[in-house]
Amino acid sequence: MNYNTKRRIAALLAVPVLLITAACGSDSGKDTAEGTVAEVKGKFGAQPDVVVPKDAKAADKTVIETVTEGSGATVKKGDFVRLDWTVEKWQEDKPLGGTWAQQTPDAKGAHPQAVERLGQPSQQLPEKVLNAVDGKKVGSRVLVQGTAGDLVGENLNPQSGLKATDTLVWVVDVAGAATVDSKAEAKGTQAAPEAGMPEVKAPSQAAATITIPKGQKAPTELKQQVLIKGTGPKVEAGQGLVAQYTGVKWEDGKKFDSSWDHGGATAFQIGTGSVIQGWDKALVGKNVGDRVLLVIPPALGYGANPSSELAKNTLVFSVDILGVA
Repeated sequence: MNYNTKRRIAALLAVPVLLITAACGSDSGKDTAEGTVAEVKGKFGAQPDVVVPKDAKAADKTVIETVTEGSGATVKKGDFVRLDWTVEKWQEDKPLGGTWAQQTPDAKGAHPQAVERLGQPSQQLPEKVLNAVDGKKVGSRVLVQGTAGDLVGENLNPQSGLKATDTLVWVVDVAGAATVDSKAEAKGTQAAPEAGMPEVKAPSQAAATITIPKGQKAPTELKQQVLIKGTGPKVEAGQGLVAQYTGVKWEDGKKFDSSWDHGGATAFQIGTGSVIQGWDKALVGKNVGDRVLLVIPPALGYGANPSSELAKNTLVFSVDILGVA
């Protein structure tokens, strides 16, 4: 795991267990010349019901189908997308994993979702499943049906109990999308640091240099300052936040990670416990275009994970908020 604050939800490829209870089905489906395609019932945004007729033979070719067409922007390669998804084995009526299995809604109803960039490797979805939303509109529900060998390929977890010949049915909801260039950064006049706060120098197209104030003890509470004020929309809990960031340790001032070291702008879901608490607490309610300085004590960083190399460190971040999906 990079120390870029991401904490991915376990996916089928890594955790071969049944995560949520089975949905009630009926003898239904859609027959084609190549076999049967599963039927998907339910509204966009809600856990779908995947229905397969008893003893039906699955279509022998991979099928990608728009179940419900949305009315939002058309998603294209390179976009950051926020997705809900589930996957079932043919005729078993038992979801194997997905975001709906992780729903523990907060006060605003947000729940963990997958945030990915089309055209780049995913840690939750097979490449063919992720790329199936290319060209779809935000608000669309997409079905992807095919064999585990075709859709998952060599990444199929042998401990999952699945064979390459087993048919899988994925349902993916395109909840949000954002088009942000990898080299984008916050623009505007940067404010001077407040008393006791680190100094940030952010050269264009490079990781920020963050200088810890000499002789200053690390704060025991979350500290934050908006260095550049953006004019974009407010960030809401549950959205996919696209950002450039640099992080250093208060104790020695050494950089431990930066988006600039990993190809530029990255995205993660905010406000749902998918990142460290300090990010969730500070970045929800900020504006697109903001550059935010954060000082995060261990209790709101990686302190809850004793095995982390940063468990005892106070973390300092400079974060440019570039968009939301």
